[in-house]
Amino acid sequence: MKKTVPIIIAAIIALALGMTARYFFSPSESTGPSALPEFNLPDLSGRERNISEWQGKILVINFWATWCPPCRKEIPDFIALQEQYAAKGVQFIGIALEDGEPVAEYAAATKINYPILLGGDNGIALAQQLGNNVGAVPYTVIVDRQGQIIHRHPGELSKQQITDIIAPLLN
Repeated sequence: MKKTVPIIIAAIIALALGMTARYFFSPSESTGPSALPEFNLPDLSGRERNISEWQGKILVINFWATWCPPCRKEIPDFIALQEQYAAKGVQFIGIALEDGEPVAEYAAATKINYPILLGGDNGIALAQQLGNNVGAVPYTVIVDRQGQIIHRHPGELSKQQITDIIAPLLN
């Protein structure tokens, strides 16, 4: 019994270090700009929306879920930033990774002022295609006016981080 305890502890430490390394050294973080692929997803009313609808704008595409505390924490900042930068060509787009009913209720309760698309399994596959190799939620990509993904971020983003990323793109 005494021999198995250190082995279990070592295994847990190794697993934790591996997961941490995978998170911090994810290839999605180190890749350069790449083109945003075209995709369609339904919005909360069931209408199919194509990403090309927002062509020429700076896009902040956020993959999220109502059951995700960090997702819920960053949404008020997204609402404020959408309001602040809409006239300058910035468009936030939320892609919910769950069913429509809880998303619609949450969007109405929090007065989300940007499009919410329902991704479900297609949204998970799209997030992976856009570099979310660790399956993180929230996951955000920022796209310049030319349709190039210039930033990928697994986990929560602060208002200041987003401002720092999009500010140089506003000119």
